[in-house]
Amino acid sequence: MPTFIFALLQTTTVPEESVPSGDLLSLNGGLMFWTFVVFLILFAILGKVVFPKITAAVEAREKALEEAIEGAKRDREEAARALAEQLRQIEAARLEAQKIIVEGRQVGDKLRAQMIEETHQQQQQMLERARREIEQEKERAIAELRREAIELAIAGASKVIEKNLDDQANRKIVESFLASIPVTETKRG
Repeated sequence: MPTFIFALLQTTTVPEESVPSGDLLSLNGGLMFWTFVVFLILFAILGKVVFPKITAAVEAREKALEEAIEGAKRDREEAARALAEQLRQIEAARLEAQKIIVEGRQVGDKLRAQMIEETHQQQQQMLERARREIEQEKERAIAELRREAIELAIAGASKVIEKNLDDQANRKIVESFLASIPVTETKRG
């Protein structure tokens, strides 16, 4: 078809007077007709071949931009969710740390109270042991004093009587006498 148009243009003879003098703004009916025909043919060819491709490319670009915008929105929403999750985890970690600190203080207080109680019990045990030892020493001292008192009483009695009695018999007499004497304990505050 393009060869037909080209041939048609060549066969058309234009009289010399109608040849434009080079002025582009002057009106020429034949030239306008053929320019219009070529424009319509070119527009039809472009409309069938090129415009659909350009339209498809523009639509594809528009779709890609819309998808990019949607992707950016999704990414922003996902980032907001991730930020909210991170903030929630930070808050949970802070609360957990406070809980651990409180529990640590409670355990420390309990341990301190337990150690104080154990120390108090050890002190009581030491006091009891010291009291028992003092009591035992007191009983030994009393027994020693009794023996000495018996020895002195026998020695004094034998001097008074001037007669040597049997040591064993004398000892039994004095021990029975001293055993009959009540022992009074004096308590010290």
